Amino acid sequence: MTRMLTLGVALLAAALPAVGQVAPERVALTGVRILPISGPAIDKGTILIERGRIAAVGEDVEVPFDARVFELDGRTVMPGLIDVHTWRGMDQPNETRPVTPQLDVYDAIDPSQLFFEDSLRLGVTAIHVMPGDNTVVGGLGRVVRPIGRTLGEMTIAPGSFLKLAVAPKGGFDRMMQMSTLREAFAKLSDELGKLAEARYEEDRKEKDEPVDVVPDEARKRGVKLIRVEDLTDETRNLLRLTGGAVTVGDETGEPLLDPLGAFVHCARAMDVAPAIQIARDNGFFDRLVLVLGPECFKAIPELKKAARPVVLVGDLTHRETDPLTGKVRETFVPRKYADAGLMFSLLPGPSSSLPERMLTYQAARCVRGGVGRDVALRAITSHPAETLGLGDQLGSIEVGRAAHLVVFTGDPLDFNSVVERVFIDGIPAYDRARDVRLQRLLSFQETNAEETPE
Repeated sequence: MTRMLTLGVALLAAALPAVGQVAPERVALTGVRILPISGPAIDKGTILIERGRIAAVGEDVEVPFDARVFELDGRTVMPGLIDVHTWRGMDQPNETRPVTPQLDVYDAIDPSQLFFEDSLRLGVTAIHVMPGDNTVVGGLGRVVRPIGRTLGEMTIAPGSFLKLAVAPKGGFDRMMQMSTLREAFAKLSDELGKLAEARYEEDRKEKDEPVDVVPDEARKRGVKLIRVEDLTDETRNLLRLTGGAVTVGDETGEPLLDPLGAFVHCARAMDVAPAIQIARDNGFFDRLVLVLGPECFKAIPELKKAARPVVLVGDLTHRETDPLTGKVRETFVPRKYADAGLMFSLLPGPSSSLPERMLTYQAARCVRGGVGRDVALRAITSHPAETLGLGDQLGSIEVGRAAHLVVFTGDPLDFNSVVERVFIDGIPAYDRARDVRLQRLLSFQETNAEETPE
């Protein structure tokens, strides 16, 4: 058993050479075609990285004498891909309880899961791990790198978004889903009101003064007396979602906590309007991200009015059977959002097959379906970064950004092109030539092909 464990650790370390590494002081990628996303492509240029950040990009970049140089003639470099919404990396997507705002994926992410290794192999450098869709109010997500021995090493950004769903969870219909969702916010308001009243009464008692007002007035007067330590775990995250300040009636206290955003799952077009209304009613509309199923393109008029970022689930085609003719009508969903001018991000496909797990394959499908190439590339880089509030750090190759870079053997949208190297914060995080697990798999396939009789 000890021998097998040692072998497993050795294989993981070989497959992920960046684990435990420190970024070199200076790194230069030379002779590469650069797709900065934020501007036109550079046919042959250099990217200089200093202390994990991009220091220079262009055709005539001077390379310092002490830089570690990677000569990559004929290769293409683009920003690291971003998986903006997934539950992978945890042991299970959701708890059985419908309302669990106190949960944090920090307690469930397993850095040793092969999911992170596979993501790195496919050029993904940032992953937003969140509770799954089978919930009413889930927990906090977290943006992580796919490298690191501990979650602290992996973390890019701790919880900034709470998971909600308007689409019914298992065992719920839509009435029960919406009722439970509204009840969660009503319960929050009631608990905060009771807490404010209790704090007012405590304050009067400390001053040895009687409580001389009715409960409603006591609640208003106690709003500004509430402290962060008075809040329960469940109350804390829902309060952050509503803006971080306690409000009772027309009285609002000082902000106690930083506000949270929400990723809200909508499976059907009829889910979109309630999701937007819930966000407006509870003060997080400006921090709303909609996760949309294929049918939701039918709600594009409402989505255009809301002008909030959207995330498209991996199935990009909506199929509908005409009830009169029986004919199946297919709609390529991303084209509808692109034509409407909405900012959307792509997710890996639902199939376990290799192509659909690749974000570049999803982007290539968009181009084939009539979406502009630049829009398709932004949907797996800069759009997810902006959606997560990390647009000033990730998603493009610009001076000052984190050096999350992927080196392809050719054009990223060419199916024959593969990820050759990955750099995360300047660290050489992946090298295809040193990928032990991949080499063994390819060797096994070649051996089987040679042994197969004609």
